[in-house]
Amino acid sequence: MYTFETRLSLPVEQAITEVLEQLKLEGFGVLMDLDIQATMKQKIGADIPSYHILGACNPQLAHQALLAEPEVGALLPCNVVVRADGGQTVVSFMDPQAMTQLTTNPQVHAVANEAEVRLRRVCAALEKSESSRS
Repeated sequence: MYTFETRLSLPVEQAITEVLEQLKLEGFGVLMDLDIQATMKQKIGADIPSYHILGACNPQLAHQALLAEPEVGALLPCNVVVRADGGQTVVSFMDPQAMTQLTTNPQVHAVANEAEVRLRRVCAALEKSESSRS
């Protein structure tokens, strides 16, 4: 699998706020917030549930990866999907280990390992916050 996820009882917009806060604690900023629901409506008239793709980037890790292998930029940033699913919000994280399937560079593997650890901590923090709301 190329993602790992958690489910929250928050509406999508509130979940995005919480995701952004947790990402920041792990050194990630968000370069973009793609509102796929609005894009699908505008471009093809399709009505889909709320769906956002957040382009998360940890500058230090991205810099290390780019120095090790400039082409790895095609695999950046680490995307986080926040989407409505019935009465819940699903937060899916791109697993940085998927990147390691495309390169043998040990420096890129080390960066992917560190990014995964940080993103899994974000996921765990969201789960902990969710359990405290229950």
